[in-house]
Amino acid sequence: MNPIAVVRAAAVAAIAAIALPALAQEANPLSFNVSVTSDYRYRGISQTRLKPALQGGVDYAHSSGFYIGAWASTIKWIKDGGGDADIEIDTYAGYKTEVGGGVTVDVGFLRYNYPGNDLPTSANTNELYGAVSFGPATLKYSHSISNLFGFADSKQSGYLDLSATFDVGGGFTLTPHIGHQKVKNNGDFSYTDYSLTVNKDWSGFTFGAGFVATNTDNYIGGKGKDLGKNGVVVSVKKVF
Repeated sequence: MNPIAVVRAAAVAAIAAIALPALAQEANPLSFNVSVTSDYRYRGISQTRLKPALQGGVDYAHSSGFYIGAWASTIKWIKDGGGDADIEIDTYAGYKTEVGGGVTVDVGFLRYNYPGNDLPTSANTNELYGAVSFGPATLKYSHSISNLFGFADSKQSGYLDLSATFDVGGGFTLTPHIGHQKVKNNGDFSYTDYSLTVNKDWSGFTFGAGFVATNTDNYIGGKGKDLGKNGVVVSVKKVF
């Protein structure tokens, strides 16, 4: 792993904390997270050529329901595609509230930033999203208002996913997921992804293991790696 990329990813949480000093006056409005994963899969597609990633973020949640945050991860896919970015930095803001009857609504904006990516079509992506949760289940739709992850003429692409989190006792949770990514005007790259993840909380850490699969073989990375191949991903995360 590029040591410069690791340092930059680790610095994101500190930068965000400095940028939000006034918000820290409220009781526990900030949370930080750091994690290591054996493969950074996003919507089923490996962002790291099936290799490990270092990740970290910071979140601020106001009691009114408004929130803002930043998150970063090391990546490989842009350099594999001929660009020059080895880190992803996401920034987001939204509003989440319970509307009654146990139904929660979450709406917001998410910006995926790939500093210096230099691809023919910029990888930087803007999405609006909306989610509805009831009980253990969440249905979410994300809609791009820019080109999507470097695909030309892909504005108005969309991703619909359904997931649930079940407490199965002993500190274990089980999370099934299914999603469909539509890449507008790039139909060969539209696909469906699936996953089943088990998480375990222990001594302040969350350990995860999941099976991830897609129905596409059109995402090929460096060294001919199939980025959407079926695989197992393990991770450990700390929130503080």
